Amino acid sequence: MTGQAEKPLRLFILAGEPSGDRIAADLVSRLQARVPLQFAGVGGDALAALGLKSFFDMNELSVMGWADVLPRLPKLLWRARQVARAIIAAKPDVAVLVDSQVFNAIVAKQVHKRASEIPVVLCVAPAVWAWKPERAKALSPKFREILAVLPFEPAFMRGAGGPETSYIGHPATDAFTQRAEVPDTGPLMLLPGSREGELRRHLPLMRDVATALVGHPRVTGFVLPTPRRLKGRVERETSTWPVPVEVITGDERRGEALAASIGAVAVTGTVTLELALAGVPMVTTYVADKGQAKRWVRYKVKYASLPNAILDRDLVSEVLQLEPDPAALVAEVKSLLDAPDVVAAQLAGFSRIRDLMENGAEGEPRVDPAERILRYYPNK
Repeated sequence: MTGQAEKPLRLFILAGEPSGDRIAADLVSRLQARVPLQFAGVGGDALAALGLKSFFDMNELSVMGWADVLPRLPKLLWRARQVARAIIAAKPDVAVLVDSQVFNAIVAKQVHKRASEIPVVLCVAPAVWAWKPERAKALSPKFREILAVLPFEPAFMRGAGGPETSYIGHPATDAFTQRAEVPDTGPLMLLPGSREGELRRHLPLMRDVATALVGHPRVTGFVLPTPRRLKGRVERETSTWPVPVEVITGDERRGEALAASIGAVAVTGTVTLELALAGVPMVTTYVADKGQAKRWVRYKVKYASLPNAILDRDLVSEVLQLEPDPAALVAEVKSLLDAPDVVAAQLAGFSRIRDLMENGAEGEPRVDPAERILRYYPNK
């Protein structure tokens, strides 16, 4: 079944943001190591490095919240139709849609309606455990199966009546090594997100945090990692801040910052998992648009950050806001920097998270995502 197979596995893959691009690239590289692979779709730098020529710029899909979606809705719907038509025309052995939940749900629905024989797999489960659990059942007609990146999701999906779900781990688990200890002094990482709406809402908040903490005895400076495509924009905005901040890009620089930092202020999202796996104490925050805030209230969301959701307990602070409140966020960050016992508790929790991410939950072991996709390989 390996390199001697004559017929390639024909894969369509789509990723709509940097974290999904990394997950998709991990899957593609695993498949390339096992079988001849022919793939097409939409992705970013990580998939491009493996040979993908994206149909269009992946960043067109990187939106969150209705305030960001509504102005771009006509183009997003047009792109969804374009992708669905491409999948139907290509007749791949399997289509894997990574993250970008709303967009990919539209694509999958159209493919299922017009070509239900094409298996469509969703990689990265929607957060139905947080928002509207009844959505799990609605996923089954559109998706043959789900490849989950959080260890508790297979059991949740099974209980909620969702599609067959397997835990495949997360590339961040192998990409980050947890530190044994936290430095006494060092830079504070600022992580405002990478979507347009997130930057608009969180960069001013990060400015206020940096301004308030510039004299803290443990803080030697501020580092703000950002994707290369955003570096110019972020540098222009931070150049007007009353305190200096170093804007960095690239995995190597990011790794150096993770190793040297005393902590981080981060928007809730995948980055909080990466911080936990690297052993970086954190305070998480999010300034929601009105639509997001209404869903938080309606569905009584228990946890917004992934470390807390994975452990199902309060491990890291969550400062969730509708209107920016810098004072509340600064107070939480100061509490973290000034409380060694809180840092120690976070590090212990991060070790437990790493164990779950590496091995899976009890009864739901981590599986190789390539093996799940090879189920659809006609030469198997």
